Amino acid sequence: MALDGAFLHTIKAQIESEAMGSRIDKIYQPSREEIVLVLRSRGWVGKLLLSAGADSPRIHFTQSEMENPKVPPMFCMLLRKHLSGGKLISVRQLGLDRVLYLDFETTNELGDVVTITVAVEIMGRHSNVIVVGPDGKILDAVKRIDRDMSGVRPILPGMTYTFPPQQEKLNLLTAQRDEIRESILNAKGLDIAKSIAAAFEGFSAVLAREAAFYATHGQQADKTKLTDDQWDRLLFYLGRLRENLSENRNVYTVIYDQSGKPKDFSFVEIKQYAALMQSRVFETPSGLLDSFYSERVRIERMKQRSNDLLKMLLNTTERLSRKLAAQREELQQCGDREQLKVYGDLISANLYNMQKGQQSVRLLNFYHDNEEIQIELDPALTPVQNAQKYYKEYHKAATAEKMLTSLIEQGEQELLYVDSVFDAVSRTVGESELLEIRQELSEQGYIKNYKNKNKMLKSQPPLKYRSSDGYLIYCGRNNKQNDRLTLRDARKDDIWMHTQGFAGSHVIIVTDGETLDELPDRTVEEAAMIAAYNSKARDAALVPVDYTQVRNVKKPNGAKPGMVIFDHYFTLYVTPEEEKVRALAQ
Repeated sequence: MALDGAFLHTIKAQIESEAMGSRIDKIYQPSREEIVLVLRSRGWVGKLLLSAGADSPRIHFTQSEMENPKVPPMFCMLLRKHLSGGKLISVRQLGLDRVLYLDFETTNELGDVVTITVAVEIMGRHSNVIVVGPDGKILDAVKRIDRDMSGVRPILPGMTYTFPPQQEKLNLLTAQRDEIRESILNAKGLDIAKSIAAAFEGFSAVLAREAAFYATHGQQADKTKLTDDQWDRLLFYLGRLRENLSENRNVYTVIYDQSGKPKDFSFVEIKQYAALMQSRVFETPSGLLDSFYSERVRIERMKQRSNDLLKMLLNTTERLSRKLAAQREELQQCGDREQLKVYGDLISANLYNMQKGQQSVRLLNFYHDNEEIQIELDPALTPVQNAQKYYKEYHKAATAEKMLTSLIEQGEQELLYVDSVFDAVSRTVGESELLEIRQELSEQGYIKNYKNKNKMLKSQPPLKYRSSDGYLIYCGRNNKQNDRLTLRDARKDDIWMHTQGFAGSHVIIVTDGETLDELPDRTVEEAAMIAAYNSKARDAALVPVDYTQVRNVKKPNGAKPGMVIFDHYFTLYVTPEEEKVRALAQ
């Protein structure tokens, strides 16, 4: 799943083809380890993403919309100072090493034209984005590395920039046929795929396995036992790989598991998994990386920002679940209250046969075929007082049953509400959405002493889609927005949708007065898929979605945000498909 040096070579070619000579128009830093350079030239604008994140280091053009902090970080300010208006004059890569150097021609404070270099190092947890001045000294870096952290290669402002340690590996673009075979045979281990990865610079595991798969037809092979035909096939594959890289004739491929989650990628066709994986081909390397990483990185970014909320909601869910379990157990005990009344009646009917001081008495139960039963008594009480005691316990149990039934219903509704908030938090894409949810939880009493320090941050509108038949479809981002969308913005004839049995968003199809029967089936199915995708059931195989006219949706008095009741509805079963939902997004 790593971005290897060979794939980085294709990114270099795309940047040279599309952005050479462009100037930096804007610079953003959406998160601590991500930089976005907005490049502009005549008739062209592109956003170049530089990421040093340990789990997703990369560089590529992006179409993703990222929410930026209200106050730019210091590193972002430094980039703006040195690079604003800079012209991209060169993109360099040493062999197939996992480092790209972007050279920008800019003007310093004295008016002199100088070259500032941005080194994007794609090296797992050691990844970094480093700004190097014209004198070769480091101006700053996304990750500062002092001598306590690394005695080999510290990275601090003012220090001379040094190249990352080089590995003694072959460069596919310049290697000769004989040295390729010799290098593979001399690599440690006997597995051919691992030996290929060890022999070549910039080869990921999936690329090495694909080369081995082509040579051996998918059989596990000891490299020392390869036949001449297998060696010829391997060398032919590597030669064709070199030609495709040099001439930019690559096949940018992502493979997905059976659930649709992306598992790996490369710039060649991936055939080693056969029918176990599905594949998709992209037109550009940036398009591939943007698709592969965007959702996963968004989820990770928002998880970091919302960690306190998720923890609070989980604790609240556990507390409510324990409370409900205790109440249900107590309610079950109240179910035996009729027996208490029977005991009181039997004691009252047999007062003449009883006396104070008895610990128990055996009486005929005239409610049940005069069957003899034993009743425990309090010896300190008279028979009349014992009867009154059982009547009192009976009335207490009856009252408790009514109260517990109401409390359990309230607890179940609260649990559903907390679950819906948890789902909304897990799907947030920006800080403004989180702030709106925090405000909602504060109003509901779940967050104490909350003060919104970002009141100027504009709340996001509902998600907007357009069906294949041209109908507008809106989807709420959180509970308060669900209420606004359903109860205020939607018209009575519009169609309302929500997943059955799962927390999720309210979805509205704007019908412009058309009846449900007049709506195309395809539009209804696509809206149901949007509802399923924007819910807790996003990864389920088949999701029930209820739908009805907005006129049939009501909000009970005192109900929490997002909670509604509805009738006269239909149910449609759909499978959430991310690609189709994204294709409908506006």
